[in-house]
Amino acid sequence: MLVLANLRERWSGLLAAFVAVTAGVALVAAALIVHDSSRPTTRPRLAAASVLVLPRQATDQNGALADRVPWSPAEAHRLAGELAAVPGVTRVVTDRSFYAQAFVRDEPLAAPGDTDDDATAEAGHGWSSAALAPYRLTAGRAPAASREVVVDRSLGLAVGQQVTINLAAGRTGFEVVGTVDGPGYYFTDAFARARHPGVGVLALLSGRNTSVEGLADRAGKIVGEGGTALSGDDRAAVQPAYAEHRRFLGTQLLTAMAALGLFTTGFVVASMLSLATGMRRREIGLLRMIGASPRQVRRMVLGEAAAIGVLASVAGCGAGAAVASALRNWLVRLDVAPPDLEIHISSWPLLVASAVGVGVSVVGAWAAARTAARVAPLEALRDGANTDRGMGRGRRSAGLGLSGRGSRIAGQSVPGRGRRSAGLGLWSLPGRGRLIVGLFLLGLGVVLAVTTALASSDARISAALVTAMALIAAAALLAPVLIAPVSRAVTAPFARSASAVPMLVRADVRAHAGRVASMAAPVIAAVGFAVLLTGAVETMRVAYPAADALKLHGQVIVTPKGTPGHSDEIVDATPPGRSALLSRAFVRRTDGTLTVVDALGSRDPRWDVPGEAVLGRTLAEHLGVRAGQDRPVRMADGRTVTVRIAKVLPDDPARGDFVMSRAQLRKHDPAALTDDIFIPADDRPSTALPGTAVHDATSYALQDYETDARLTDNLALVLVILAVGYSAIAVVNSMAMAAHARRRDFSVLASAGGTVRQLLSFAVSETSLVVAVGAGLGLLVSLPPLAGMAAGFSDATHTNVGLRLNGPVVAAACLGCLVLATGASALVTWWTTRRRSV
Repeated sequence: MLVLANLRERWSGLLAAFVAVTAGVALVAAALIVHDSSRPTTRPRLAAASVLVLPRQATDQNGALADRVPWSPAEAHRLAGELAAVPGVTRVVTDRSFYAQAFVRDEPLAAPGDTDDDATAEAGHGWSSAALAPYRLTAGRAPAASREVVVDRSLGLAVGQQVTINLAAGRTGFEVVGTVDGPGYYFTDAFARARHPGVGVLALLSGRNTSVEGLADRAGKIVGEGGTALSGDDRAAVQPAYAEHRRFLGTQLLTAMAALGLFTTGFVVASMLSLATGMRRREIGLLRMIGASPRQVRRMVLGEAAAIGVLASVAGCGAGAAVASALRNWLVRLDVAPPDLEIHISSWPLLVASAVGVGVSVVGAWAAARTAARVAPLEALRDGANTDRGMGRGRRSAGLGLSGRGSRIAGQSVPGRGRRSAGLGLWSLPGRGRLIVGLFLLGLGVVLAVTTALASSDARISAALVTAMALIAAAALLAPVLIAPVSRAVTAPFARSASAVPMLVRADVRAHAGRVASMAAPVIAAVGFAVLLTGAVETMRVAYPAADALKLHGQVIVTPKGTPGHSDEIVDATPPGRSALLSRAFVRRTDGTLTVVDALGSRDPRWDVPGEAVLGRTLAEHLGVRAGQDRPVRMADGRTVTVRIAKVLPDDPARGDFVMSRAQLRKHDPAALTDDIFIPADDRPSTALPGTAVHDATSYALQDYETDARLTDNLALVLVILAVGYSAIAVVNSMAMAAHARRRDFSVLASAGGTVRQLLSFAVSETSLVVAVGAGLGLLVSLPPLAGMAAGFSDATHTNVGLRLNGPVVAAACLGCLVLATGASALVTWWTTRRRSV
């Protein structure tokens, strides 16, 4: 009952905590809803298949399950015959997918409804696969000859029309003999078998009364350890590589957003609840005086926080469900989510988000509850509600620094002096404990800053973010130590001013370092994250392209334009240079496990030797092979060949880790495409071939980084909005509550002759000083992780990468905090003095 009564009476003071938790729960709920909705589903192209029989999976170099090992044509034919004999199976379809893309007026056509060039990498199929959707003929007939094709009607191609289709071998003319109501290019099964001999999917069609689960069990027994049989939702395991990559990128974005949102929510809620609890010392003292135990007081504060968490979680889940579609649309525009992603709201994302909201509220209030439990009954007899002090046991002044060194009541010292926590501190830890924790986090931040410089390029951003979190928390905890000397230095030029305002500001900040530290904490977080995130983006924008341009100096690069790779036609028409035919191969380690590797077919005479392979040192050690050994290698067509390990060389990304003869690799993978082609600048083609673009080293480096830059820019923007938005809530709340808590002080000053204008000037001046100190600390704590990033990039790229800051964004964050803080402080001060005057 007491908890509910407190919520009714003090709802305005707890409103900001409610808003912060609501926003955090909404963010987590929306992220989880989108993540849950983006889980793989059965592809529409395979929806009619009752059971999908897939080969076994190989592991990658990290030991995780990766690509499936294709069956050879002979193995697939034998297995299809056995599966066809299973009762209930009406048809077994051997599904093949390979690169096919129409060219119109020498321009490649994108896959309908998809902006990803890689979507066409698996757009070609045999006509039998059309039955797996099933896709029906809307016009014409099925293909019967090798130069006939059935296309998606949305392409706008008419039956009888000639169309140029680009394949791995190059552009070839076909006659459109039919159209279907689904995506893809459908050729004869014999043509598809020649383009993609290896088999990765055998699809079983069954009768209406057949038990799909029983059919999957029988098919699984037939395939044994060589594969698996999937039915129902498990069929979603068959996904194109480009869709998996999009899903991975989207998950990274959602994880980063949720992680920063949780940290900022906890940071802000802890600050605001600590501030709100510290302002209730007299009320809590009254409860203690009438018999409330410390345990009951602690339960009351935690109960209030839990109630706020429950109410905010309900509101946040509703808001999260409402904005999930907008988040989904944003991810689709960034090409980090499948375009056909549909939002489905299930219970578990909302339950998890609610648990997070209640948990953050209770954890954020824990320190404040401990402080409230230590309040002595005699606190109810104090004149001032503000019992703030800095860190340690130093002497303090009350009010605005005008009432002496302390108070005595009935000849006794007021409890709570000495080793007492800062009532209005960010986290209400005892002074010594706060100092210890702050110094620990400071040391941890320094260690993490060094770790950031040594981290891999993929982990450097995450390391910098964790470093910033540690340093921001350290700055908030140690702020009381820094407030007094910094404020003295900043206000020193005004010490001899004729105006009383600078003197009052100087005295008040020095006397109430803990309260000022709590007011500065959200500013530290807002500016710190704004500087770190935008600075990281600017640093990467310089580092990566500069490093790539340096490596490629003196070369021009022919890249695909609108296609997922180069055909043999492009390679043959391009001057000799470095290029790689991309395929996958499977090599058995010494312990018997099968490892999938990126096999590169090279035109370099040093490596283009049939029957031989050159390995990088790391891969050779992982496989347990040495130069001169013969190893069986299973190729993309499912056939196994014996390859001699000609050399083991130091790792070189430009060469590749598993390099074979281009002709041999092409023989086993007719559908493989070639990656970017690097040629000397003197041999630069005069014109670009259809489906290609020609770049110099600098433009190629910039274009290559463009996709990553677009993702990091958008991620940084969202994270900055989150960090600054949360901090804005805390800034407004902290400043308003601090101004409201000093209404008695304002009354004293008004009685002494202070005008409303002077009081407003005092409040705005002190708030401006607090924002300046917080912004300065936020800038300082962001510099070590940024410096670590710059040092790591300099070492990795062998270029001089300096620390970069985004001045406009940092200035906007500082100015925004200043406007919000001074506006809230001035408004509450004006309202308080106006009511007093009335």
